[in-house]
Amino acid sequence: MRRGLTIVSTEGAVNPVAGGSLLADQAYEELKGAVLANRLRPGDALSVPALAVQLGISRSPVREAVQRLIHDGLATHVPHRGAVVSTVDVDDVRQLYVVREVMEGLAARLATERLDATKVAELRALLEEHEGVLASGEDEQRHIEMDMAYHRLIREVANNPHLSAALDTIQGKAHLALHSLWRSPEAPRLALEEHRRIFTAMTAGDPDAAEQAAREHIRRLRIRLAQAVASGPASSTGAVAVRAVP
Repeated sequence: MRRGLTIVSTEGAVNPVAGGSLLADQAYEELKGAVLANRLRPGDALSVPALAVQLGISRSPVREAVQRLIHDGLATHVPHRGAVVSTVDVDDVRQLYVVREVMEGLAARLATERLDATKVAELRALLEEHEGVLASGEDEQRHIEMDMAYHRLIREVANNPHLSAALDTIQGKAHLALHSLWRSPEAPRLALEEHRRIFTAMTAGDPDAAEQAAREHIRRLRIRLAQAVASGPASSTGAVAVRAVP
């Protein structure tokens, strides 16, 4: 073992994939889910041989899946060690949210201009499902899934592949920061309220208001993130207080 290198076991962090076709896609989704759910934690080594055993598949699709995580910013390559789950640099995340604010605003504007009854129904259904997730007290991973699905649908409606590709990368890294820097029962509720404001503006057919609501949502996330970093952990579980932003 190299001096100063800590090996952390990732056993049990991922589940076997179903097999069949598209093994690299299945491995990628399983690994990405494990990172976003914090089962694979920042700094954990992404050993291709070990992960292949856990996933029950050969090394080649796992290697491809890990490379996709690196492309997404969820993993990074460390010399003499290989791929590891990305750690969160506070200054980097702050800058990331500045960029995300502009891009999510643009996505909401473009989506408003293309919105139809079918997509309105899909957005409304996501909001209602998210409300149910909060009411049932499901785990943080379900909140993250619903949050990402909502923003992904807006990007889909916007129908700009370059914007979608850029935001897909940013959003994954942004959610990694949420796990690492602040976790609170208030955070999902506040995010859902802000999602509803975006929906209201979009369904009113007001691109300016939709862009403003989306940008305000990300701005508030950035402020809450700064509050969390400043206040530090509030309990032994690592949770920190997240306050509503005026």
